[in-house]
Parts: sequence; structure tokens; C-alpha cells
Amino acid sequence: MQHSIDPKIDCVFKALLGSDENRNLLIHFLNAFLGQELAEPLVWVDILNPYNDKEFLSDKLSIVDVKAKDSHERIYQIEIQLVSYASLPARILYNWTDVYSQQLKSGQDYGQLKPTYSIWLLAENLLSDDSQYVHHYKMRDEQGRAFGQHGGIWLLALSKFNVGQVEREDQRWLKFFKDGEQLNDSTLPDWMATQEMKQAMNTLSAFSEKERQYFQYQARQEYLRQQRTMQSELEEAKKAKTVALQEKDAAQQREQAALAEIERLKALLAR
Repeated sequence: MQHSIDPKIDCVFKALLGSDENRNLLIHFLNAFLGQELAEPLVWVDILNPYNDKEFLSDKLSIVDVKAKDSHERIYQIEIQLVSYASLPARILYNWTDVYSQQLKSGQDYGQLKPTYSIWLLAENLLSDDSQYVHHYKMRDEQGRAFGQHGGIWLLALSKFNVGQVEREDQRWLKFFKDGEQLNDSTLPDWMATQEMKQAMNTLSAFSEKERQYFQYQARQEYLRQQRTMQSELEEAKKAKTVALQEKDAAQQREQAALAEIERLKALLAR
């Protein structure tokens, strides 16, 4: 390839899984991660917000997740997240509930709600208390009994994925998104030797070699770099403010303790 292309950059990610010409890649991706969840493999999905290259060139705030619906009206949402921050879990949960609740139109009842599956690819570590690279969340009670079968949330931690030998299709996708920027279409490794991975690589090559798409990629990369920088600075500012407040509180406590000691000594002297 002429230029290295990171499949985690949102315009590339959406071209990979959210374009009509790559619909089979989206189906393959969903089957790879939801195969044990679905009664039978997906064979068709309707992409609800298809990728449009002109959209990304003209609007820095383009919708970058992928939403799809299958023949049973089940909803699928896939999103790439490059930066981890404190309120990200709340955002993930809110997005799932938002997509789930938007199914109902005027006059429809709750019995018409269909399962909603939300998959998040995380470039940075979100959960620091374990080393698992896949987390699957559903609403359950303390005994682990599910409260309905209406989908769930999958978190895919790319930073924790370190499988040496690719053995399953889900691992193939994770390795592609994690290491895709280092791939060269002229010398692909053995784990990329499948029809789907070659097609995915062709999408990366298009961004690398076509002037318009590479310009689009560079523009999105710069915009996301700025967003990551601002997010990092905001997080640091919040931490500094918290430390300052803690120090102020500690100083006030020391002052109150000193005043209390002075009052105690005055009382002793007055006896």
C-alpha cells in the first residue's frame, strides 16, 4: 500500500462494516461475535445508516457507528471508541437504551420490542480489574438469571487482545482491527488468507491509494487527534481540580483542628 491505514479511524471503520458493498463483511463480523447468541447465523441485514464518503468530507460530526436490522427486526449497533474516559460506561449504556427504545413508534406496544445488540471495539483499556478481552453484559439478577432475552452489550478490548495463534473468526477480526495499520497488501500474513480479510484489506488499500479517500482519512485522523488531545487535557484538568479540592479540604480540616486545640488550651489556662 502507498500509505499505512488504521482500520480504527472512524471513516475507515464505517467503510469496512457500514457500506453497502461490504454488507457481507458486516454479516460475517456479527456472526463471528454473536454466533452463540443467535439461534441461527445471519444471512442478511439492512444497514440503517450506510457509509457515505461525501458525508465525512463535509461534516466532522458525522454519525460514525453502524446500525443494522435483520429479517427478524433485531437491531445491531457497532461502534469504535479510540479513547477511554470516566463516563464512557454511562455513555455505552445510554446508547444501548436509546437504540432499544427508539424501536417503538406511535401506537406500538412493548410486545413489539426486538432484541438490540450493541458491540463496542475499544482501543484503550476501560476495565482495569481483569485481563479478558471480551465482556458480554445482560440484565441479570444476583443469581445470574436473565431478565428477558433482549440482546445486550459486548465490549471488545483491543489493547488486551494478545492471542498468538488466530483460531476463530472473532479473533481474526480483533487482530485485524488491532494490527491492521501494520499490514501490507502485498505480503499478507497467513491469518489474513480468507475471503473476508482480503476484502477488508481492499477497503484499506482504497483509502491508501485513492487521493480523495486518503485526504478524507487524513482529515478524520487529524480531527480525532485533536479530540483525543482535548479529552486528555479535560481529564487532566478534572484530576487537578479534584486534587486541589482535596488539598483545600485537608487544609480546612487542619485549620479546624488547630482552632480546636487553641480553644482546648485556653480552657486549660482558664481553670
